[in-house]
Amino acid sequence: MRSSLKAKLDYSDFLAAPDDRNRYEILHGELYVSPPPTPIHQRVSKRLQRQLEAYFEARALGEVFDAPIGLILTTHDIAEPDLLVVADMAQITERGIEGPPLLVVEVFSPSTRGRDTGVKARRYAELGIPHYWLVDPEARRVECQALDSGAYRVVITAEGDARLSHPAWPELTIDLAALWR
Repeated sequence: MRSSLKAKLDYSDFLAAPDDRNRYEILHGELYVSPPPTPIHQRVSKRLQRQLEAYFEARALGEVFDAPIGLILTTHDIAEPDLLVVADMAQITERGIEGPPLLVVEVFSPSTRGRDTGVKARRYAELGIPHYWLVDPEARRVECQALDSGAYRVVITAEGDARLSHPAWPELTIDLAALWR
């Protein structure tokens, strides 16, 4: 008997995911499931979102979105990053955000740290997302990476209660103390 299983999952499979509060993502055709984020994760994400909005939206440089929102990169790559910044408003569609946004931010959770630094980082780089930030609430650290020759390179990191000034956006300063309070 012949199997009808797909070799790679796609957008139709993403749409068929159950509504059970888990986060479903398809990266390079493979399914990844994460439990709902913790309160500390959500607090940090929300506080960073406010700072990004104050910079990008106040200057009309882009729009900030938070999870859950579908980031449709290819038919076989649909992610739900914690935060993203879209500079090209044509990428905002009825389905979600289509194509590589300017910036993707992932806030670590115990269940997602390896994926955020592994398969997600690789796919985001391969698919042309220019900036990728990793936020670690436990270590109280933010690492900003930028795409360079098809891979991410660390541009700047900050820890504890420091203020992070990003070189790509001279007036953007992230107050880390406000993230962890």
